[in-house]
Amino acid sequence: MTPLAAEAITDAGTSQLVLAAVLGIIAVVLLIAWAKFHPFLALIIGSAVLGIVAGASAGDTIKSFTTGLGNTTGSVGVLIALGAMIGALLAESGGADGIVNRIVNSVSGSALPWAMAGVAALIGLPLFFEVGVVLLVPIVLLVARRTDIGLLRIGIPALAGLSVLHGLVPPHPGPLVAIANLNADLGLTLLFGIICAIPTVIVAGPIFGNFIAKRVPLQVPALVGAAPAAGGTGGTTTATTTGDDLGDVVEEKGGPRPTRNPGFWPAVLTVLVPIVLMLARAIAELTLDEGNGVRSALETIGEPIVALLVGVLIAMYSLGKRAGFNRQQTSAVVGGALPPVAGILLIVAAGGGFKQVLVDAGVGNVVADAAQDANINALLLGWLVAVGIRVATGSATVATITAAGIVAPLATTLDKPEVALLALAIGSGSLFFSHVNDAGFWLVKEYFGMTVGQTIKTWSVMETIISVVGFACVMILSIFV
Repeated sequence: MTPLAAEAITDAGTSQLVLAAVLGIIAVVLLIAWAKFHPFLALIIGSAVLGIVAGASAGDTIKSFTTGLGNTTGSVGVLIALGAMIGALLAESGGADGIVNRIVNSVSGSALPWAMAGVAALIGLPLFFEVGVVLLVPIVLLVARRTDIGLLRIGIPALAGLSVLHGLVPPHPGPLVAIANLNADLGLTLLFGIICAIPTVIVAGPIFGNFIAKRVPLQVPALVGAAPAAGGTGGTTTATTTGDDLGDVVEEKGGPRPTRNPGFWPAVLTVLVPIVLMLARAIAELTLDEGNGVRSALETIGEPIVALLVGVLIAMYSLGKRAGFNRQQTSAVVGGALPPVAGILLIVAAGGGFKQVLVDAGVGNVVADAAQDANINALLLGWLVAVGIRVATGSATVATITAAGIVAPLATTLDKPEVALLALAIGSGSLFFSHVNDAGFWLVKEYFGMTVGQTIKTWSVMETIISVVGFACVMILSIFV
């Protein structure tokens, strides 16, 4: 097996390395779940515990951590920032509202839950989970009030559409972290992620929503004016920037907010542009020979950073200008998208450092060798590790980072499609059974006016269904690729 680290920072034996990994992970878990430390600090301290127990010098541990932090910021941080800019323009321009209203107003009756799942998935492509919730919950409550369909039959599909995209489809932070840590192909992971997302949304959304709505009757709560200050399925408590927050930025820096909608199709096509470009790159790499001019062009424009940058530039016109923003207002919205994601960027960066210490100490190779000796499937191992960390910490991001670091050496033995599927297996595991240690749990509970027990029966079970069905789709795809 080819090691990922050029030179190990410790010569510790297998048992010492395993103990170091266990204690490092326990430190992260306890600091987040019990001491209520921010995951950024918990990951730094956990990296130090890992390095000390493994017998690495302080200097080597720090160097390994900062190298991983820098590499992750460079490969993932820019993509998260660009994705946040598109999401902010979509939210603040009124494009997101236009998409939701157009689709919801076009269907009725039993088709509404399916429409909500579809619109949530579409809105969820560029938006972070919590922002999607803020945008969609008022629509869910309004539709539930105007129809006799029931709150959960409409709400569960919307939440499922958002959550599946958050865990399985780039450019969301979780999938991006797994892709970067495993050196997976982003376009291929995106293609497989969308394939897995469709049946997963259907099962966890309209099908489960119809089932659980009959067993957990809910009254439609009054719509609260402000979103709870909580993170999404990432499990971290961060300041959530809503459309109103961004509007304040616009008003302070560039005058009044716009009054016209950019239009349904401009908003939809803008959201899809970076996705289509990255998918085109993946398809070209699979179907065209190297050196082909068309393939070279698609590889360039479909490079994630290029595709998302093109998406931002198009969104500045198709969403910002068409909504009535002048250049100063558009700049204010784009700039206002960055502070809210700073916490996510720091967590992801620190997670990259933690992963690098795991790799450089040789822990990943130990786990990989043990998995091969025990004949454990790499996809199953990645999913199980992510499940364990997710349940313990409540953080999908921390679960993804840790699992990817542990199984990274296994990725060197897999071909390109299998590595992409490994990233998705980890993403699926990171969504397993959200409960009271996940801020997303409380966000959903408060918005839908549920008790803790009702939230577990609905939201927590839905997340578990997403995790299991998503992983099942990954395993099915592994048979054919």
